[in-house]
Amino acid sequence: MDSQAQAFHQRSVSIKLWPPSQSTRILLVERMTKNFITPSFLSRKYGLLSKEEADEDAKQIENIAFAAADQHFEKEPYGDGSSAVQIYAKESSKLMLEVLKRGPKVKEHGEVMQYEKDTATHGSVFDISGSRRSFIDSEEAVELLKPLRDHEKLYTKICFSNRSFGLDAAHVAEPILTSIKDQLKEVDLSDIIAGRSETEALQVMNIFSSALEGCVLRYLNLSDNAMGEKGVNAFGSLLRSQTNLEELYLMNDGISEEAARAVSKFIPSTEKLRVLHFHNNMTGDEGAIAISAMVKRSPLLEDFRCSSTRVGSEGGIALAEALGTCSHLKKLDLRDNMFGVQSGIALSKSLSAFADLTEIYLSYLNLEDKGTEALANSLKESAPSLEVLEMAGNDITARSAAALATCIAAKQFITRLNLSENELKDEGAILISKAVAEGHGQLTEVDLNTNSIRRAGARALAQAVVHKPGFKLLNINANFISDEGIDEVKEIFKNSLNVLGPFDENDPEGEDLDEEAEEDADNEVDLESKLKGLEIKQEENY
Repeated sequence: MDSQAQAFHQRSVSIKLWPPSQSTRILLVERMTKNFITPSFLSRKYGLLSKEEADEDAKQIENIAFAAADQHFEKEPYGDGSSAVQIYAKESSKLMLEVLKRGPKVKEHGEVMQYEKDTATHGSVFDISGSRRSFIDSEEAVELLKPLRDHEKLYTKICFSNRSFGLDAAHVAEPILTSIKDQLKEVDLSDIIAGRSETEALQVMNIFSSALEGCVLRYLNLSDNAMGEKGVNAFGSLLRSQTNLEELYLMNDGISEEAARAVSKFIPSTEKLRVLHFHNNMTGDEGAIAISAMVKRSPLLEDFRCSSTRVGSEGGIALAEALGTCSHLKKLDLRDNMFGVQSGIALSKSLSAFADLTEIYLSYLNLEDKGTEALANSLKESAPSLEVLEMAGNDITARSAAALATCIAAKQFITRLNLSENELKDEGAILISKAVAEGHGQLTEVDLNTNSIRRAGARALAQAVVHKPGFKLLNINANFISDEGIDEVKEIFKNSLNVLGPFDENDPEGEDLDEEAEEDADNEVDLESKLKGLEIKQEENY
């Protein structure tokens, strides 16, 4: 191993994923807050939080999730922190869901609402998810499920999430579910077997599946049950009987290649499916091919998530081609897979069908410059109402920055732009800043952390966004900005320092191996002046 390779190897093995940077923690709070105040299915059921209450809850959730993950990390300080990151994400998601289901603490007329009860009933919704995960036995199941025996109340949705059912508790639930299944439209059985042995868990799933077989559902959530192929087969009778599903969630379920094939085989029709989520599974290429068959049968699909599923180039191409049939797609999340350049090019050929697309998440897909250019050129001509664009961690350099900037310039409704963890450097950063400088009145977040940006690029980005109404966060942390450059950026934001992210991971010395990295501030200014002459065409296709 030569000295350069050895140095790279040493840097690679020393990478720590935990703890997250302060800017990452702030960004998580911001995103949770936005979710709490944005109308959704849950807010229609339980009520929409105020901005103040949402911000308070988001900060509390982040603190709790961080503490739990940090405590875990302390027990294995020599690991890379990946398991702590997973706990951080899972705990945040779980607590977010609890707040969304809880709804606002105060009603419009000021009466404080009670949400600490184990059982919550809201109109046609029966929810025993409670405020904390717990195991329930047969005696507790009798008490918890008692309201379902009241035949004068026609519950159309049940949520058993966050309660771990043993075999005896499942037997209590079985006749009750059978008696009400004809009135049910939405069923949430996520996270109902935590801590159970495989044998008991499979029996519980079989009982619930048989009890609910034949109900006509529009919404089904089986997430967080570590099912694998055996679990999918255990829910087989329920899945086979569904012909009207509009939303299906199978996240964090250990969906392997074989399990994905089983899901695709069991569900007889997906013609009405609008939402399909397969996040955080071990699907792989062959599994993605099976999922792509479902996608092809789902012409009304609006929201597709297949992130963190270990899909490579072959599966990525299959998914990309299948998505070309989904002309109603509004949200696409393919983050954290091993797609590669060819999958990116294949996806670019399908983008023309997405006239209604508002959110696209393409981070950590190994797209590189060639895949990025293909996607940017295609996206420029489609999705006129795009609001969110994420392409972090794709080895994007300044070579494809012009195409990317031209695309961004055409998206006047964009609110969030994330190009972090790439290699755009000053040249790319200045092009991106020119793209967002004109118009883009709804822009609230720009993230270009970890892009080898120096003084000129940082200054250009700051000047481009500082006067945007409602702007919330510029994250240019973990770059190579000089102390003078940081002072300049802070001066630009002197009246709104709260929207400028931290610089705790910035390295003013830099580690750029290019000869140009040794140029001084005068040369940085010269670079900026040269780039001022470049035009970024704003297509009027919106």
